[in-house]
Amino acid sequence: MNCSLRRKVRLCAAALTLLLAGAAACSLCLGASGVPVWEAVRDACSGVDSPAARILLHIRLPRALAAMLSGAALSAAGVILQGVLLNPLASANIIGVNAGAGLTTLLFACLFPTAAGLLPAAAFAGAMAAALLILLLAGRMGASRLTVVLAGVAVNAILSAGTDLITTLEPEATLGMSAFMIGGFSGVSAARVYTAAAYILPALALALLTAGRLDVLGLGDEVAQSVGLRVRRARVGQLMLASVLAGAAISFSGLLGFVGLIVPHALRPLTGGENRALLPLSMLGGALFVLVCDTVARTAFAPYEVPVGILLALVGGPFFLWLLLHQRKGGRA
Repeated sequence: MNCSLRRKVRLCAAALTLLLAGAAACSLCLGASGVPVWEAVRDACSGVDSPAARILLHIRLPRALAAMLSGAALSAAGVILQGVLLNPLASANIIGVNAGAGLTTLLFACLFPTAAGLLPAAAFAGAMAAALLILLLAGRMGASRLTVVLAGVAVNAILSAGTDLITTLEPEATLGMSAFMIGGFSGVSAARVYTAAAYILPALALALLTAGRLDVLGLGDEVAQSVGLRVRRARVGQLMLASVLAGAAISFSGLLGFVGLIVPHALRPLTGGENRALLPLSMLGGALFVLVCDTVARTAFAPYEVPVGILLALVGGPFFLWLLLHQRKGGRA
């Protein structure tokens, strides 16, 4: 990374950090209950168990943290998947990684309803299985960019059908899981956020440390091997990272879509295509994007609340179609 690009990345990171801090403050202040935030902060700091303090500490703060964590994790997973699969259209929800995590999370919740702490591990297993299946199919069918996307869409359809089958056969066990299927943070508890953070934060740190491997993989297998990179091990390792990030986020946020597609593409022109620069910016940008969307979703139609997954789908669907048409027009699909 040259000096000019490094300065640009630092400026962008600083700007995104300031915007994220402002968005977090707005998220804590805004809500249908109309609680005075300064009163809530004063009571919380002084140990007073007032309704205002409970709303701040047990509802708004966990929700804001959940939105930021899931946004950072899903955006980072998108960057990694795009780098590993050499496909700018790859994201966890489009190629079936989200569907795999969702299927195993739903199945685990039905079989072991009291083991909520293991939901991130179950989601990781499903996400990793889906990612490896897509990688295997792409290798057998030919690794063109469109082939990878089509293989992922097929896997996504199959796994989504499995999820629908479970909800149909076990309606009582899956009662209340509709919010999970749509995606959102309503009712998320601090305990679930902290459990998922134990998976997400180390994975984000490891992703930052190994981001350079994505740039080497982008040069092609032969070049990567010539510089000493064990391509197969690096690719599987990065897929595992993406699966941990996507799975842990999905375990408490539900099946949020398009975050890993929109954010990296919005920030990629600022980084010169270098994943080492794109990854940290995408983490900050993803946290900001999901937090803002969630704040809008729960306040714009007060006293009614729109699941943030619906808002993301309304934004992400047209964006994906535009991106697909743009890629085909440019002859890169």
